[in-house]
Amino acid sequence: MQTELGGRCTGFLVAPSVIMTAAHCLWRDEAAAFIQPSSVHFMLGYDTGSWRATARAVRFVIPPAYDPVHPLRTSQADHATIILDHALATSGELPPVVTAHAGDQAMLAGYQQDRKELAMGDLACQVVRVRGQLIDHDCAATHGASGAPLLVKTKAGWGVAGIDVTAQQGQGGTAVKFLGTSTSNETVR
Repeated sequence: MQTELGGRCTGFLVAPSVIMTAAHCLWRDEAAAFIQPSSVHFMLGYDTGSWRATARAVRFVIPPAYDPVHPLRTSQADHATIILDHALATSGELPPVVTAHAGDQAMLAGYQQDRKELAMGDLACQVVRVRGQLIDHDCAATHGASGAPLLVKTKAGWGVAGIDVTAQQGQGGTAVKFLGTSTSNETVR
C-alpha cells in the first residue's frame, strides 16, 4: 500500500474489496491529520515494479480510540479498514481468520525499508504472548512492515491472526488481534 504523498506500509486483503493496515500508516505528522482516502493505492502482489492488480481507496475506517499523537498508548486500536474502489480477488482466495495463542508458530512478511520493492519476512517465528487485543511475537521486521498480516499456523493450516503495528528494538513486535477489529462506532474518513 502506498500513498501519493510517498508513504508506504503493508496492507492485506480481508474481503474482495477491503484491506487492513495499521492506522498510523494513514497519519501525516506534518499536517496533523489523516490523509485523504483517494491518495491510497493498493497493489496486490507487488514485486519489483509489477503487481497482480491495483485499486484506489474510497474510504477508510479507524477506531476513535486510536490516538495518532500517542500511538503506543493506543496501539490496541491501531488498525484501519480500507474500502477499495473495486474487488481485487474472490472470497475463496483469502486466508481464514484464526485466533493466536502463546507458542503458536507464526509468520510475518511485509514491504520493509531495507527491501521496499519486495515482500520480505520472517517465516519461522512464534507468538510470545497474547494480552488483551495485542499479540506479541518474535518475528523480525523493520519500518514498512506495519500493517502486515501476522499469520499463525493451526491444525487446519495458516490463517490471519493480527495486524502488525509495532516493532521492538532488535527482533519482535506487536500485532493487533484481527478478530478484535470492528467497524462499529468507528471514525469513517
